Amino acid sequence: MAKHHVTTTINGEPVEFLCETQQTLLDVLRDELGLTGSKEGCASGDCGACSVTVDGRLVCSCLVLGVEAEGHSIDTIEGMADGETLHPLQQKFLEEAALQCGICTPGVLVAAKALLEKNNNPTETEVRYWLAGNLCRCTGYDKIIRSVMDVAADMRSA
Repeated sequence: MAKHHVTTTINGEPVEFLCETQQTLLDVLRDELGLTGSKEGCASGDCGACSVTVDGRLVCSCLVLGVEAEGHSIDTIEGMADGETLHPLQQKFLEEAALQCGICTPGVLVAAKALLEKNNNPTETEVRYWLAGNLCRCTGYDKIIRSVMDVAADMRSA
């Protein structure tokens, strides 16, 4: 099969890669670029474990073809921390133990960050609605929601 040359930006860095027409963005991130933070939970866009942002829009990378990344800006969980400094959401998830097995955590964090970039004063209902596409089979979501709400409050007071 012929491979396609794709030029994009991932986590603020220019990136070029070759991919087959049918390869998903998730497969390209994990298999071609070694960015294994995004997880494959369902391969049908139902679980959110593979969530990334494309041009600031939250998407399931299992539903986007790698060739569709051409010319777009993609942010993954790997780009969330600033070097060794965790993003406030990552830090709060650790402090509040808002994670267990870790399969859903990257997608939840990416989705929560996308929410707070659009709305730094969400209600609990808005947080729950925004994260509804991210399924967690281990937690009861309470620590996740509390962590997002706490970071939103911290961001507003900063």
